[in-house]
Amino acid sequence: MATRAAGAAVEPWRAAAEAELPAMVALRRAIHAEPELGLKTPKTAARVRALLADLPLEWREGPSTSGLVAVLRGPAAGRTILLRGDMDALPMEEETGLAFASRVPGAMHACGHDAHTAMLAGAARLLCANRARLAGTVLFMFQPGEEGFHGARFMLEDGLLDPLPDCAFALHVMPNAPHGVFAGRPGPLLASADQIAVTVRGRGGHASMPHDARDPVPIACEIVTAIQTFVTRQVNAHDPVVVTIGRIRAGSTHNVIPETAELLGTIRTLSARNRQGVQDGLRRLAVGIAAAHGAEAEVRIEEGFPVTLCDARAVALGARVVRETFGEEAWADMPAPVMGAEDFSYVLEKVPGAMFFLGASPRGSDWRQCEALHSSRMIVDEAVMARGAALHAALAERFLAEGFSA
Repeated sequence: MATRAAGAAVEPWRAAAEAELPAMVALRRAIHAEPELGLKTPKTAARVRALLADLPLEWREGPSTSGLVAVLRGPAAGRTILLRGDMDALPMEEETGLAFASRVPGAMHACGHDAHTAMLAGAARLLCANRARLAGTVLFMFQPGEEGFHGARFMLEDGLLDPLPDCAFALHVMPNAPHGVFAGRPGPLLASADQIAVTVRGRGGHASMPHDARDPVPIACEIVTAIQTFVTRQVNAHDPVVVTIGRIRAGSTHNVIPETAELLGTIRTLSARNRQGVQDGLRRLAVGIAAAHGAEAEVRIEEGFPVTLCDARAVALGARVVRETFGEEAWADMPAPVMGAEDFSYVLEKVPGAMFFLGASPRGSDWRQCEALHSSRMIVDEAVMARGAALHAALAERFLAEGFSA
């Protein structure tokens, strides 16, 4: 198929998105000032519904979360595309000094979900205004509980996405990436994220007489060191794994050998095979080291989000639409995955699609010096939200008309 002239069919989306930007900014700031955590974000959901109340949308809700799915049906039956934005915040204090900074102690939108919600709401307004151009159905998935609460999985289990769409897309702002540039890659984009907890059980005693005890502290330390050797010597470097022990807890004072020592950490992998293999290997390692010292180890692994796998056809479609909409310089191919995790992975396990990053550093800034995601001082340049909404809309129109066709 011949390449379309850049901007020929998509210029109206850019202009219309710029016109919607003030409404998106107002929604984002209201959400930012009153962040909500977990699976229940009723105030955020209510704001979304209020902004979209005048539109020809059907609404779906489920029992497990405050998540919403808005359905827009075009004039003809055809394909279905899902666009997703997450709504929950992080449990942390904000230190940005913004006029609309969080008014909720211990909660902050430090991962850009407020912007994701605003962009998706903006896209809903754009697509409703141009419903006659749609050759199918659009699902707008407003999802809570992304920050470790498995919100996407719950919404799937509640049947809110049934029947499943033909493809799915999501955007994630990056405050320390070039302003207005979209980035993506086929295959693994983000890692799985599992939590590991190890309890080493020895025998307590007086710190001056360790031979009469079974000190669990050096055993726990040996396990931590052995984990790093395990990763570098038993895992293929071309299928990366990261295991980080973030907390060691043992004892109550300087002269007592404790009964137990506890380790807590995270396991990140980019394939299902490595995910299972690393879990099995860490269990063997911890139990074996403890046994070699006459102690015991209990290993508990709590599975988190799976690997975020992007369909090559969806990534190619996204790259084409970005270049046609905003120019060649607006797209960047990612050379490697990111070892963070994302629960949009649950959707991509069932539906072909992709997530793209959108650089949200202030225009003209040195993006390398900007605060990163999950920083208490993270800033998002709200101007990029017009680009995000325009891309959502352009992707929906293109996929409904042509599918993944090149």
